This record gives sequence, C-alpha cells and structure tokens, in this order.
Amino acid sequence: MSRVFLVVLDSVGCGGAPDAAAFGDEGANTLAHIAEWCASKRQAGPLQMPHLDRLGLGAAVKLASGATAPGLGAAPEGLWGAATEVSPGKDTPSGHWELAGLPVPWDWHYFPDTDPCFPPDLVDLVKEKAGTDGILGNRHASGTLIIEEEAEAHRSSGWPICYTSVDSVFQIAAHEEWFGLDRLYTLCEALAPTLHDMRVGRVIARPFIGDGPWQRTANRKDYAIEPPGPTLCDVVQGAGRRVHAIGKIGDIFSMRGIDTVAKGPDAMLMDHLADAVRDMPDGSLTFANFVEFDSLYGHRRDPEGYAGHLEWFDAAIGPILADMRGEDLMVFTADHGNDPTFRGTDHTRERVPVICAGARGEAGLIAFADVAAYVCKWLGVPSVGPGKPFA
Repeated sequence: MSRVFLVVLDSVGCGGAPDAAAFGDEGANTLAHIAEWCASKRQAGPLQMPHLDRLGLGAAVKLASGATAPGLGAAPEGLWGAATEVSPGKDTPSGHWELAGLPVPWDWHYFPDTDPCFPPDLVDLVKEKAGTDGILGNRHASGTLIIEEEAEAHRSSGWPICYTSVDSVFQIAAHEEWFGLDRLYTLCEALAPTLHDMRVGRVIARPFIGDGPWQRTANRKDYAIEPPGPTLCDVVQGAGRRVHAIGKIGDIFSMRGIDTVAKGPDAMLMDHLADAVRDMPDGSLTFANFVEFDSLYGHRRDPEGYAGHLEWFDAAIGPILADMRGEDLMVFTADHGNDPTFRGTDHTRERVPVICAGARGEAGLIAFADVAAYVCKWLGVPSVGPGKPFA
C-alpha cells in the first residue's frame, strides 16, 4: 500500500504569483534570486541542489515565473509543477491549510505598525492572565532583536515581552527560567481564544535562555486558530490511516487529524523524516515543515545563509530518497515565499514549486488545493476541498 510524505520547505517560493502586485511583492522570486545571487556574488559559486533539481525544481521556477535559476537546469525526472494560492494572505496557516485542501475563507486580523500597536483591552487581558502590572514590547519587531532590547527589563520587571509582525500573530517572548516555560505556555493558551475570535491566526510562545547573549530555544509553541473545515489530515485519519507530523505541522492544524508529532531544529527534523521513511506503516501520511529557511534566513534577508540551508537540505535528502519504497510518494513544496533579496522583512506572495519523487511527468500550473487532491488519490482516501488531482 502507498505512503505519502508531504514536505513543506517553509518560504521556498518561485515567483510568478499573478496577484503579487496587490501584496506589494511584484518581482519577488525566492529561488531564482538566491540562485542569481550565488552565481554573481558567492565565492562558492552557483547554487547546487542536484537531487531536487533532478526532480524538477529548476523547471518549476521557470514554469512559475519565466525566470531561469542559475545552477538549476537539470532535465526533470520526477513529477513537477508550480502552485498558485487563492487565500487572501501570505502566511503560514493560509499556505498549509490550502495545501491541505482548505482555502482560508476570511481575512486575517493584522495589528497596526504603530507604537504601541495592541489595543488597551488586549493589553489589560495579558496583564490579568500573566499576573503582572504591565507588558514590554507592544510593537512590531524582529523576534531576536526585541529580546536583545527588552531582556534586561524583562529580568527586572517580570513582565512578558509582547510583539507582532506583518503576519497575523501575537507573540510572547519570555525567559525559560525567570518567567518559566510552563507559565509562558499557560499564558499563551489562555489568550488564544480571544485572539482567535479576532481572527489573529496564531499566538506564539517564544521562550529564550541565557544571561546576555540571549538564545531562543526549540521550545517554541504555536497556538493556531483551528481550521474551519476538514483538511487532508482529517480525511486520512478518518480513513483509518496514521498521520504523522514533523516540525510545526501539529501546531498549524491544532493537532486535528494528527496522531503523532516529532519536533526540533531542522537538522533533527531531517532525522525524523528519515525515521518516518523507514518506519511509517503502509497507507500513512507524513506531513513535515522545515521552518529555518523562513525563520533564520528569509526574514533576516540573508541570501547566503538561505542558499547554504537549501544545499544542506538537498544533500541530506538524497539518502532518504534512496530509502523510499516502491509505492511511496514524496512531495516537496512551500507555503509562500520569503525572498531574501527583496525589500523589507516580510513573506512574499509567490507561486511555489511542487515536485514529486515516486512519480513522473509535468503537472503544469496548479492550485495549492490540488496538492491535497493528489495526495488523497495516491493514498486511496476520499478527496477533500476544491482541488483536483494534477496527475
């Protein structure tokens, strides 16, 4: 019986979104611009991703945007295409839900880029739930930078550091020892219903440690709004199959339709993916997210670091692909873009590559929701959402 491994390379877009201009992202192209940067500016030379390129990565970039990515020119040997999003956002939940067959039916709430940015009643609720006289932050900020700016005040006051971004998020940073990890989780969980009612997509616990310099830990936890309808995870689990989540997938789907979870930094997630290929039973779905492309390199506008992580991923995936069974399918895609050569620090509205090991052919330009339909067809379970199988 077939198995499917759906692997999201967080933010690895390939340009060409027809509505990019409406998001201020016309011309953004994460993969093509990284490849161009490597070819023209990197001492190590062109981007090297032979495993994914052979599956069709370079061809997907060209299909999506018309751009040629230097170093990605192999003749495709897998099933390849590029997907277009219809949900009115360029955020993590929108991308993942739509890949799982559920386009987002509403507009998310975003906090204004003002100082302060949170409404007084929300601040009062945080203070009440945290048991403090105030909060720190209360502005748009980089997660690492705001910790540097507020950590000493956090130490002396005990107040949580609250901030947001251009995404629909409410984030709370707190020291694992001074504030307490369990206390941070309890606070985020208590605030989540109110923020979800506001259509804020995620409340995110951002724990850190240290005594200057500070270091964020792998104990991040997302409290995401629950999907408002069935997703790929629901229908696979409902068919009596096992659904295994790697990375932050469990958080994104509020653990609905998911049996087991494995977390950690990306290097550990690659080990978890190798374990899944070795151990997951027939008929199962493994749904993985590798977040560090986005969190460490895209938002920080670091094309060199992003390129290195792409090459690390490609090298590490080679032995895993070789261990796949005869009826397995592994799909590589993304949830949005985050072009590290583009202005600002925000996600970028882009098409995303869809390349598959275990199948061959050209899928063409497809919809995000078509990915869920194809996975359902491969697994032999009822289809979900508006998508259609692309092969």
